[in-house]
Amino acid sequence: MTDVRTLDTTRLAPWLRDHVSGADGEISAEKFAGGQSNPTYLLSVDGQPRFVLRRKPDGVLLPSAHAIEREYRVTDALKDSAVPVARPLALCEDDGIVGTPFFVMDYVKGRNFWDARLPDLTPAERGAVYDEMNRVLAALHGIDPANVGLSDYGRPGNYFARQVARWTRQYRATETRRIEAMEQLIDWLPANDPGLEANRIVHGDFRNDNMIFADDRPRVVAVLDWELSTLGHPLADLAQHVMAWRVPKEGYRGLSDADLPALGIPSEADYLRRYADRSGAGVIEPAQWRYALAFAMFRNAGIRQGVYHRAMSGNASSDAAAIHGARAGEIAGLAWRIACGEEDACL
Repeated sequence: MTDVRTLDTTRLAPWLRDHVSGADGEISAEKFAGGQSNPTYLLSVDGQPRFVLRRKPDGVLLPSAHAIEREYRVTDALKDSAVPVARPLALCEDDGIVGTPFFVMDYVKGRNFWDARLPDLTPAERGAVYDEMNRVLAALHGIDPANVGLSDYGRPGNYFARQVARWTRQYRATETRRIEAMEQLIDWLPANDPGLEANRIVHGDFRNDNMIFADDRPRVVAVLDWELSTLGHPLADLAQHVMAWRVPKEGYRGLSDADLPALGIPSEADYLRRYADRSGAGVIEPAQWRYALAFAMFRNAGIRQGVYHRAMSGNASSDAAAIHGARAGEIAGLAWRIACGEEDACL
Protein backbone atom coordinates (compact mmCIF):
# COMPACT_ATOMS: atom_id res chain seq x y z
CA MET A 1 0.00 0.00 0.00
CA THR A 2 1.25 3.47 -0.90
CA ASP A 3 2.12 5.72 2.04
CA VAL A 4 -0.27 8.68 1.80
CA ARG A 5 2.36 10.94 3.34
CA THR A 6 4.69 10.54 0.38
CA LEU A 7 4.25 10.70 -3.36
CA ASP A 8 6.60 8.99 -5.77
CA THR A 9 7.33 11.50 -8.51
CA THR A 10 9.24 9.04 -10.73
CA ARG A 11 6.30 8.54 -13.07
CA LEU A 12 4.46 11.70 -12.09
CA ALA A 13 7.14 14.13 -13.33
CA PRO A 14 7.07 12.98 -16.98
CA TRP A 15 3.25 12.80 -16.90
CA LEU A 16 3.09 16.39 -15.67
CA ARG A 17 5.45 17.58 -18.39
CA ASP A 18 3.17 15.96 -20.99
CA HIS A 19 -0.13 17.24 -19.59
CA VAL A 20 0.42 20.47 -17.62
CA SER A 21 1.96 23.67 -18.92
CA GLY A 22 4.76 25.02 -16.73
CA ALA A 23 5.71 21.64 -15.24
CA ASP A 24 9.20 21.55 -16.73
CA GLY A 25 11.80 21.27 -13.99
CA GLU A 26 12.44 19.24 -10.87
CA ILE A 27 9.15 18.14 -9.27
CA SER A 28 8.80 17.70 -5.52
CA ALA A 29 5.65 16.84 -3.54
CA GLU A 30 4.60 17.58 0.03
CA LYS A 31 1.35 16.35 1.58
CA PHE A 32 -0.93 18.95 3.14
CA ALA A 33 -1.65 18.35 6.81
CA GLY A 34 -5.15 17.45 7.96
CA GLY A 35 -8.04 16.15 5.93
CA GLN A 36 -9.82 12.84 6.30
CA SER A 37 -10.59 12.01 2.70
CA ASN A 38 -8.63 12.47 -0.51
CA PRO A 39 -4.86 12.90 0.07
CA THR A 40 -3.75 16.28 -1.29
CA TYR A 41 -0.20 17.40 -2.14
CA LEU A 42 1.58 20.63 -2.95
CA LEU A 43 3.69 20.21 -6.08
CA SER A 44 6.70 22.46 -6.46
CA VAL A 45 8.71 23.00 -9.62
CA ASP A 46 12.37 23.76 -8.95
CA GLY A 47 11.44 24.56 -5.36
CA GLN A 48 8.60 26.96 -6.19
CA PRO A 49 4.96 26.08 -5.33
CA ARG A 50 3.08 25.69 -8.61
CA PHE A 51 0.34 23.06 -8.49
CA VAL A 52 -1.82 20.95 -6.17
CA LEU A 53 -2.48 17.25 -6.74
CA ARG A 54 -5.52 15.56 -5.24
CA ARG A 55 -5.88 11.80 -5.47
CA LYS A 56 -8.07 8.98 -4.27
CA PRO A 57 -6.91 7.17 -1.13
CA ASP A 58 -5.59 3.63 -1.27
CA GLY A 59 -7.54 0.53 -0.37
CA VAL A 60 -11.08 -0.68 -0.97
CA LEU A 61 -13.47 2.26 -1.27
CA LEU A 62 -17.23 2.55 -1.04
CA PRO A 63 -19.11 2.97 -4.32
CA SER A 64 -19.25 6.64 -5.42
CA ALA A 65 -16.90 7.71 -2.59
CA HIS A 66 -13.77 9.82 -3.19
CA ALA A 67 -14.95 10.78 -6.68
CA ILE A 68 -12.06 13.00 -7.74
CA GLU A 69 -13.37 12.79 -11.32
CA ARG A 70 -16.48 14.66 -10.19
CA GLU A 71 -14.36 17.21 -8.32
CA TYR A 72 -12.47 17.86 -11.52
CA ARG A 73 -15.66 18.23 -13.54
CA VAL A 74 -17.44 20.64 -11.20
CA THR A 75 -14.42 22.90 -10.72
CA ASP A 76 -13.83 22.94 -14.46
CA ALA A 77 -17.46 24.00 -14.93
CA LEU A 78 -17.18 26.76 -12.31
CA LYS A 79 -13.73 28.09 -13.19
CA ASP A 80 -15.12 31.19 -14.94
CA SER A 81 -18.19 31.66 -12.74
CA ALA A 82 -18.94 33.92 -9.76
CA VAL A 83 -17.69 31.15 -7.47
CA PRO A 84 -13.87 31.15 -7.19
CA VAL A 85 -12.12 27.79 -7.53
CA ALA A 86 -8.58 26.56 -7.98
CA ARG A 87 -8.43 26.17 -11.76
CA PRO A 88 -8.25 22.46 -12.70
CA LEU A 89 -5.52 21.59 -15.17
CA ALA A 90 -5.50 17.86 -15.87
CA LEU A 91 -7.23 14.64 -14.80
CA CYS A 92 -5.48 11.25 -14.72
CA GLU A 93 -7.59 8.13 -14.31
CA ASP A 94 -4.58 5.80 -14.69
CA ASP A 95 -3.73 4.40 -11.27
CA GLY A 96 -0.28 3.46 -12.50
CA ILE A 97 1.10 7.01 -12.17
CA VAL A 98 0.80 7.67 -8.41
CA GLY A 99 -1.13 4.58 -7.29
CA THR A 100 -4.68 5.93 -7.66
CA PRO A 101 -6.50 8.32 -10.04
CA PHE A 102 -5.83 12.03 -9.42
CA PHE A 103 -6.18 15.51 -10.80
CA VAL A 104 -3.93 18.55 -10.82
CA MET A 105 -5.03 22.13 -10.22
CA ASP A 106 -3.42 25.51 -9.83
CA TYR A 107 -1.85 26.35 -6.48
CA VAL A 108 -3.78 29.29 -5.00
CA LYS A 109 -1.83 31.42 -2.56
CA GLY A 110 -3.70 32.87 0.39
CA ARG A 111 -4.95 32.32 3.93
CA ASN A 112 -6.74 29.24 5.22
CA PHE A 113 -8.70 29.53 8.47
CA TRP A 114 -8.77 26.19 10.27
CA ASP A 115 -10.57 27.48 13.37
CA ALA A 116 -14.12 28.85 12.92
CA ARG A 117 -13.39 31.42 15.64
CA LEU A 118 -10.69 33.02 13.47
CA PRO A 119 -8.49 33.71 16.51
CA ASP A 120 -5.90 35.80 14.66
CA LEU A 121 -8.41 38.35 13.36
CA THR A 122 -10.14 41.37 14.88
CA PRO A 123 -13.91 41.35 15.45
CA ALA A 124 -14.44 43.52 12.37
CA GLU A 125 -12.27 41.22 10.27
CA ARG A 126 -14.14 38.16 11.51
CA GLY A 127 -17.48 39.70 10.58
CA ALA A 128 -16.18 40.49 7.11
CA VAL A 129 -14.89 36.93 6.60
CA TYR A 130 -18.24 35.45 7.62
CA ASP A 131 -20.12 37.85 5.37
CA GLU A 132 -17.87 36.82 2.48
CA MET A 133 -18.54 33.12 3.07
CA ASN A 134 -22.25 33.92 3.11
CA ARG A 135 -21.92 35.80 -0.18
CA VAL A 136 -20.08 32.98 -1.94
CA LEU A 137 -22.55 30.32 -0.81
CA ALA A 138 -25.47 32.40 -2.04
CA ALA A 139 -23.61 32.95 -5.33
CA LEU A 140 -23.09 29.20 -5.75
CA HIS A 141 -26.77 28.49 -5.19
CA GLY A 142 -27.67 31.22 -7.64
CA ILE A 143 -25.97 29.46 -10.57
CA ASP A 144 -28.25 27.60 -12.97
CA PRO A 145 -26.54 24.21 -13.45
CA ALA A 146 -27.56 24.13 -17.11
CA ASN A 147 -25.70 27.38 -17.75
CA VAL A 148 -22.37 25.81 -16.74
CA GLY A 149 -22.88 22.37 -18.29
CA LEU A 150 -23.90 20.61 -15.08
CA SER A 151 -27.55 19.82 -15.75
CA ASP A 152 -26.73 16.10 -15.43
CA TYR A 153 -24.41 16.43 -12.43
CA GLY A 154 -27.05 14.86 -10.16
CA ARG A 155 -30.45 13.26 -10.39
CA PRO A 156 -33.37 15.71 -10.33
CA GLY A 157 -36.05 15.64 -7.63
CA ASN A 158 -36.48 13.97 -4.24
CA TYR A 159 -33.08 15.19 -3.09
CA PHE A 160 -33.52 14.66 0.64
CA ALA A 161 -35.12 11.23 0.19
CA ARG A 162 -32.33 10.07 -2.11
CA GLN A 163 -29.62 11.46 0.13
CA VAL A 164 -31.07 9.89 3.27
CA ALA A 165 -31.20 6.54 1.47
CA ARG A 166 -27.66 6.95 0.20
CA TRP A 167 -26.15 7.87 3.57
CA THR A 168 -28.09 5.12 5.27
CA ARG A 169 -26.44 2.66 2.88
CA GLN A 170 -23.03 4.23 3.44
CA TYR A 171 -23.51 4.09 7.19
CA ARG A 172 -24.59 0.44 7.09
CA ALA A 173 -21.57 -0.43 4.94
CA THR A 174 -19.17 1.03 7.52
CA GLU A 175 -21.07 0.31 10.74
CA THR A 176 -18.79 -0.86 13.56
CA ARG A 177 -21.21 -0.61 16.47
CA ARG A 178 -24.85 0.25 17.06
CA ILE A 179 -25.51 3.98 17.43
CA GLU A 180 -29.04 4.34 18.76
CA ALA A 181 -29.48 7.91 17.52
CA MET A 182 -28.58 6.84 13.98
CA GLU A 183 -31.21 4.11 14.13
CA GLN A 184 -33.79 6.67 15.21
CA LEU A 185 -32.78 9.13 12.48
CA ILE A 186 -32.90 6.41 9.84
CA ASP A 187 -36.59 6.03 10.69
CA TRP A 188 -37.41 9.70 11.38
CA LEU A 189 -35.88 11.36 8.31
CA PRO A 190 -37.90 9.50 5.64
CA ALA A 191 -41.09 9.83 7.69
CA ASN A 192 -40.70 13.60 8.07
CA ASP A 193 -39.37 14.59 4.63
CA PRO A 194 -40.81 18.08 3.92
CA GLY A 195 -40.87 17.42 0.17
CA LEU A 196 -38.66 20.37 -0.72
CA GLU A 197 -37.68 20.58 -4.39
CA ALA A 198 -34.77 22.46 -5.93
CA ASN A 199 -32.02 21.63 -8.38
CA ARG A 200 -28.93 23.70 -7.65
CA ILE A 201 -25.23 22.99 -7.29
CA VAL A 202 -24.47 22.11 -3.69
CA HIS A 203 -20.90 21.94 -2.40
CA GLY A 204 -21.60 19.45 0.35
CA ASP A 205 -18.89 20.57 2.78
CA PHE A 206 -18.91 24.37 2.66
CA ARG A 207 -16.93 25.62 5.69
CA ASN A 208 -14.15 28.06 6.51
CA ASP A 209 -11.29 25.55 6.27
CA ASN A 210 -12.36 24.53 2.76
CA MET A 211 -11.68 28.03 1.43
CA ILE A 212 -8.62 30.09 0.59
CA PHE A 213 -8.87 33.81 1.37
CA ALA A 214 -6.77 36.59 -0.12
CA ASP A 215 -3.81 37.62 2.01
CA ASP A 216 -4.81 41.27 2.13
CA ARG A 217 -8.62 41.35 2.29
CA PRO A 218 -11.63 39.23 3.34
CA ARG A 219 -12.15 37.80 -0.14
CA VAL A 220 -12.52 34.12 -1.03
CA VAL A 221 -10.09 33.30 -3.83
CA ALA A 222 -10.82 29.56 -4.00
CA VAL A 223 -13.44 27.16 -2.64
CA LEU A 224 -11.81 23.75 -2.21
CA ASP A 225 -12.78 20.10 -1.66
CA TRP A 226 -15.74 19.52 -3.97
CA GLU A 227 -15.81 15.76 -3.38
CA LEU A 228 -19.38 15.77 -1.99
CA SER A 229 -20.84 18.20 -4.53
CA THR A 230 -23.92 17.31 -6.55
CA LEU A 231 -27.24 18.84 -7.62
CA GLY A 232 -29.64 19.25 -4.75
CA HIS A 233 -31.45 21.55 -2.36
CA PRO A 234 -29.57 24.66 -1.16
CA LEU A 235 -31.05 24.29 2.33
CA ALA A 236 -29.05 21.10 2.84
CA ASP A 237 -25.85 22.91 1.87
CA LEU A 238 -26.68 25.82 4.16
CA ALA A 239 -27.41 23.49 7.08
CA GLN A 240 -24.12 21.65 6.60
CA HIS A 241 -22.33 25.00 6.69
CA VAL A 242 -24.23 26.28 9.74
CA MET A 243 -23.45 23.14 11.74
CA ALA A 244 -20.45 25.11 13.00
CA TRP A 245 -22.82 27.21 15.12
CA ARG A 246 -24.17 24.01 16.74
CA VAL A 247 -20.99 22.26 17.84
CA PRO A 248 -18.36 23.30 20.42
CA LYS A 249 -14.74 24.22 20.00
CA GLU A 250 -13.39 21.10 21.69
CA GLY A 251 -13.19 18.34 19.14
CA TYR A 252 -15.10 20.23 16.42
CA ARG A 253 -13.62 23.74 16.13
CA GLY A 254 -17.20 25.03 16.39
CA LEU A 255 -19.00 28.03 17.82
CA SER A 256 -21.73 26.75 20.15
CA ASP A 257 -19.77 27.74 23.28
CA ALA A 258 -18.40 31.01 21.85
CA ASP A 259 -19.29 34.61 22.74
CA LEU A 260 -20.30 35.53 19.20
CA PRO A 261 -20.94 39.28 19.74
CA ALA A 262 -17.53 39.68 21.36
CA LEU A 263 -15.88 37.81 18.50
CA GLY A 264 -17.73 39.82 15.86
CA ILE A 265 -19.28 36.66 14.37
CA PRO A 266 -22.98 36.82 13.43
CA SER A 267 -25.54 34.70 15.22
CA GLU A 268 -27.08 31.76 13.37
CA ALA A 269 -30.32 33.69 12.93
CA ASP A 270 -28.56 36.77 11.52
CA TYR A 271 -26.47 34.61 9.19
CA LEU A 272 -29.58 32.86 7.88
CA ARG A 273 -31.35 36.17 7.28
CA ARG A 274 -28.37 37.53 5.35
CA TYR A 275 -28.25 34.41 3.21
CA ALA A 276 -32.00 34.59 2.56
CA ASP A 277 -31.71 38.23 1.49
CA ARG A 278 -28.82 37.49 -0.85
CA SER A 279 -30.20 34.32 -2.37
CA GLY A 280 -33.83 35.36 -2.60
CA ALA A 281 -34.78 32.25 -0.61
CA GLY A 282 -37.24 34.14 1.56
CA VAL A 283 -38.04 33.25 5.15
CA ILE A 284 -36.72 29.84 6.14
CA GLU A 285 -39.49 27.94 7.90
CA PRO A 286 -38.46 26.54 11.33
CA ALA A 287 -39.76 23.04 10.56
CA GLN A 288 -37.84 22.92 7.31
CA TRP A 289 -34.70 24.22 9.00
CA ARG A 290 -35.03 21.61 11.75
CA TYR A 291 -35.23 18.89 9.13
CA ALA A 292 -32.28 20.28 7.16
CA LEU A 293 -30.12 20.50 10.29
CA ALA A 294 -31.02 16.98 11.39
CA PHE A 295 -30.27 15.68 7.92
CA ALA A 296 -26.94 17.52 7.72
CA MET A 297 -25.83 16.10 11.06
CA PHE A 298 -27.04 12.59 10.13
CA ARG A 299 -24.97 12.83 6.97
CA ASN A 300 -21.97 14.16 8.91
CA ALA A 301 -22.24 11.26 11.33
CA GLY A 302 -22.28 8.87 8.39
CA ILE A 303 -19.16 10.50 6.97
CA ARG A 304 -17.40 10.30 10.33
CA GLN A 305 -18.36 6.65 10.63
CA GLY A 306 -16.80 6.03 7.21
CA VAL A 307 -13.62 7.80 8.29
CA TYR A 308 -13.49 5.70 11.44
CA HIS A 309 -14.04 2.51 9.47
CA ARG A 310 -11.21 3.40 7.07
CA ALA A 311 -8.95 4.14 10.04
CA MET A 312 -9.67 0.68 11.44
CA SER A 313 -8.88 -0.76 8.02
CA GLY A 314 -5.58 1.13 7.94
CA ASN A 315 -6.18 3.34 4.89
CA ALA A 316 -7.45 6.66 6.28
CA SER A 317 -5.77 9.83 5.05
CA SER A 318 -5.04 11.32 8.46
CA ASP A 319 -3.65 9.99 11.72
CA ALA A 320 -6.54 11.75 13.47
CA ALA A 321 -9.16 9.79 11.53
CA ALA A 322 -9.90 7.36 14.34
CA ILE A 323 -10.42 10.20 16.83
CA HIS A 324 -12.69 12.24 14.57
CA GLY A 325 -14.55 9.24 13.20
CA ALA A 326 -15.40 8.04 16.70
CA ARG A 327 -17.48 11.22 17.16
CA ALA A 328 -20.17 9.91 14.83
CA GLY A 329 -22.32 9.03 17.82
CA GLU A 330 -22.06 12.53 19.32
CA ILE A 331 -23.17 14.22 16.09
CA ALA A 332 -25.98 11.70 15.64
CA GLY A 333 -27.17 12.41 19.17
CA LEU A 334 -27.26 16.15 18.49
CA ALA A 335 -29.17 15.53 15.25
CA TRP A 336 -31.74 13.46 17.10
CA ARG A 337 -32.24 16.11 19.77
CA ILE A 338 -32.87 18.70 17.04
CA ALA A 339 -35.26 16.33 15.26
CA CYS A 340 -37.18 15.84 18.51
CA GLY A 341 -37.36 19.59 19.14
CA GLU A 342 -35.19 19.37 22.26
CA GLU A 343 -32.93 22.07 20.76
CA ASP A 344 -34.10 25.13 18.87
CA ALA A 345 -34.20 24.59 15.13
CA CYS A 346 -34.27 28.28 14.28
CA LEU A 347 -32.92 30.89 16.69
